[in-house]
Amino acid sequence: MAPTPGAPVEITAFNWVPPFARGLVRDLRVRWACEEIGVAYRVRLLDSRAARPKGYVHEQPFEQIPIYREGNLQLFETGAILIHLGEKDERLLPREPIGRARAISWLCAALNSVEPALQNLAAIDLFYTDQQWAKLRRPGAAEFARLKLSRVAAWLGEKEWLEDRFTIGDLMMVTVLRILDHTDMVAAFPNLADYQARAKARPAFRAALTAQLADFVEEAA
Repeated sequence: MAPTPGAPVEITAFNWVPPFARGLVRDLRVRWACEEIGVAYRVRLLDSRAARPKGYVHEQPFEQIPIYREGNLQLFETGAILIHLGEKDERLLPREPIGRARAISWLCAALNSVEPALQNLAAIDLFYTDQQWAKLRRPGAAEFARLKLSRVAAWLGEKEWLEDRFTIGDLMMVTVLRILDHTDMVAAFPNLADYQARAKARPAFRAALTAQLADFVEEAA
């Protein structure tokens, strides 16, 4: 579904990011989760190259996106938002206690064990590539990123998903793996590449990605 004006759920997003970041901004995670369970949402677009609106820091302490607003509930941090959405529908988060706990564990693993290593490498490649310190640091950063990928690949093995079915853990992990889309590092692990391809083939992912890309303008106002 496309963003719906007047929908009860509001997600903040940017109206512009550099081309290399398009499709990777973190509001995609929330849009994807909403698409998976049919939650209609509207988008509040912010200018990424301008100061945040007055008072925004009281909505998001770090002045980042996305913010999720639903009635009197206001959330920040994509992990918290995905857990909230998962509680709405067992298609994202099992009701069975062990399955629920495992899904949340994988969501946390994606954010805490995998994303920092991948984001560090991406920052070197995309923002500091011409700096001498970055050239010296990159081999070690790449090795650490590969280690994290190898651990996820080893766990996944021949399974379709990280546990017995698709959950918020997979949704988060796949969005984290996409941080390295500018490299061929995920492709070096065929089962991870297939895992990522399965997730990206889901209609909900395609709808979320299309909606995010449609919100970007060529230049910020």
